[in-house]
Amino acid sequence: MAPVFFMCIMLSAKVLLQMACVGICGSDVHYLVEGRIGDFVVNEPMIIGHEASGIVAKVGKNVKHLREGDRVAIEPGVPCRKCRFCREGRYNLCADMVFCATPPTHGNLARYYVHAADFCYKLPDHVSLEEGALLEPLSVGVHACRRAGVALGSTVLITGAGPIGLVTLITAKAMGAAKVLITDIVDHRLGIAKELGADYTFLSKVGQDEHETVKSFHSLLAGPPDITIDCSGAEANIRLAILATKSGGVVVLVGLGAPEQKIPLVNATIREVDIRGIFRYANDYPIALSMVASGAAKVKQLITHNFSLEDTLKAFEVAKTGVGNPIKVMIHPLQDKV
Repeated sequence: MAPVFFMCIMLSAKVLLQMACVGICGSDVHYLVEGRIGDFVVNEPMIIGHEASGIVAKVGKNVKHLREGDRVAIEPGVPCRKCRFCREGRYNLCADMVFCATPPTHGNLARYYVHAADFCYKLPDHVSLEEGALLEPLSVGVHACRRAGVALGSTVLITGAGPIGLVTLITAKAMGAAKVLITDIVDHRLGIAKELGADYTFLSKVGQDEHETVKSFHSLLAGPPDITIDCSGAEANIRLAILATKSGGVVVLVGLGAPEQKIPLVNATIREVDIRGIFRYANDYPIALSMVASGAAKVKQLITHNFSLEDTLKAFEVAKTGVGNPIKVMIHPLQDKV
């Protein structure tokens, strides 16, 4: 009887969601193409999707803050709530984290999905379901900027203007950064970055001289940045991040590239440049929601493509190939045609 009892307790604290919007993340494409990300390996068929919002269809008997019909953003990772990291508030480091679309856990790209109620956030009436789904990548940007210590007057360099680089840009400006320079190898992305408030953009080129590039960064910013946030995972950009950042500054690594890379570690050491990693987010969803609700984070313009659930294969083809200059591809399970 014990397993049945505990299962009932667990289900009573969950909600059944009718899925509304699911964004395609780079990790989803990576699982589709490579079948793994680091130690996470897809060994059997897996539903993907974790950037999502939905409408509450049913509530467990112990759920008090939600009711049927509520529109919610879904934080996709549910920790154990009992380990040291959970108790310290760093639940993103929980070893027993159950995260949507991370093997062996199924994702939420479906008509219906069951999720822990306390990791569902009710959306204000003026926040759209699309914006609710975008809280997931935005929370990565929030976590990166909080780890970096972005504050009023900060000078920030962001390397990589993909979706995560762009939400990091949005967050840095919302947190009071005075100057933000963002780089990428795709000029189209830099155009969007300008629309989102980037003070400066820099078109990177493969094989560029890193010392000359650092000089260019310093010239544009009138000095070294206080903080550099790499959102690409590329070794060349991580090197630039360390070399460009001011002595005593902070480098935050968001993008995941090769497991081992060659970086100027002595340069960072003797100049006391702090190198910090991030993994997903923790306690950042409420902040991200507040930013969107207040108008400080205008994320909806990141959506460049929309598809119905029936056209999921087409959606992933766009995300995979880059045809049509996609930034954020959104799938709408509630709609038959988009």
